[in-house]
Amino acid sequence: MNQQPFFWGAASAAYQVEGAYRDDGKGLGIWDALSEGHVVHGDNGNVACDHYHRYKEDVAIMKELGLKAYRFSISWPRVMPEEGKINEAGLEFYKNLVAELKAAEIEPMCTIYHWNLPMWLHEKGGWRWDGISDAFAEYTKVLADALSGDIRYWMTINEPACFGALGYLVGVHAPFESCMGEPEKLKETEETVSRNILLAHGKAVQTLRKYGKQPLKIGVALNANLIEPFTEEPDEIERARAATFSDADQLFSYSWWADPMFLGKVPEWRNQYLSDEELAIIHQPLDFLGFNSYSDGNYDEHMGPNPNVIPGMPRTAMGWPITPNVLYWSVRFLYDRYQVPILVTENGMANLDFVMSDGKVHDPQRIEFLKGYLAGVERAREEGYPLLGYLYWSILDNFEWAEGYDKRFGLVHVDYPTGTRTLKDSAYWYKEYIANHE
Repeated sequence: MNQQPFFWGAASAAYQVEGAYRDDGKGLGIWDALSEGHVVHGDNGNVACDHYHRYKEDVAIMKELGLKAYRFSISWPRVMPEEGKINEAGLEFYKNLVAELKAAEIEPMCTIYHWNLPMWLHEKGGWRWDGISDAFAEYTKVLADALSGDIRYWMTINEPACFGALGYLVGVHAPFESCMGEPEKLKETEETVSRNILLAHGKAVQTLRKYGKQPLKIGVALNANLIEPFTEEPDEIERARAATFSDADQLFSYSWWADPMFLGKVPEWRNQYLSDEELAIIHQPLDFLGFNSYSDGNYDEHMGPNPNVIPGMPRTAMGWPITPNVLYWSVRFLYDRYQVPILVTENGMANLDFVMSDGKVHDPQRIEFLKGYLAGVERAREEGYPLLGYLYWSILDNFEWAEGYDKRFGLVHVDYPTGTRTLKDSAYWYKEYIANHE
């Protein structure tokens, strides 16, 4: 049985919850400036959950739920609204948030980049610009100087596969650029964006190690396709493992990102597009591997019809299959390959939640979702895998990128016109679960 301390917590991202998009010197990011015409109902994150002004209320809710950790991200355009300019008021918000969390005995976990790139960097080419990794290192130093004395746990980048592919190849996320139908441009953009993201990660780790004001725990938050075995026969497990790290969906293969970061090499199925010098920068010692997972890849239909799909199978409001065993197999396969502690940095479900006539939000589907997925977490712990924690996505209903505000992932319901918070039944269930599983 794994006896290490365990972080039961929840997560969020700056653009999805903070609002205050021009308050106190914040600059524009790509989601602020470019999302018009790309988001359901014309929604945007200008106000979102107004967490910027209501963070004390939100931390009090986290304390009430007994959370042990809260993963949040820093808004790069809030901290550095212009090239070379540090916005002290923006940093002060994060200092205050961290102080509030620590007073509530909740471990702050910081993600340096969760998608809202400053416009001044976008205008240089964004993640296609070869200077961005040095800019990212400079940004990381600002955060290390201001916050590393109070934050131990750091993640460099959230879901590089998502913002790299959806932002620069497919064009459904900011900055809404597409190379589809242009094979040569797609390949060139794919490699350039990937290289720059990986180098930014490596330089950020170096910067945190050099300037951290205490011994830091540093990792990354990846997302990719996990292929589950359909049975637990050894041959089927190995088939699923091989498929998970294969080239079946390249940018969404764990090995595309994690092999350079954790093993110092490009996966064997990929052409050698990184030099030895680049790999030396990318391959930095890491303390954990974080992963975001909502369903497995066995039933993924985005590349076309999938014969594994079961008619009428349970799905979330996002249309994603409900596959409870994905967390167990993710922990097992990732640890076996990379041999570092694992952190579930996101897992949760969108549901059709609303305040009912009794003034409460009843979400039994989310409770059942949690029961199934957390059974996989407990199995991994019981089998001795070094699992650091589980962070539910998300603490609050929030801006779900191109889906706007219709998709509600939160443990806490947010009435967007008023900002009123209402704890859902699942929040109270999670509170009890945490109390019984420390």
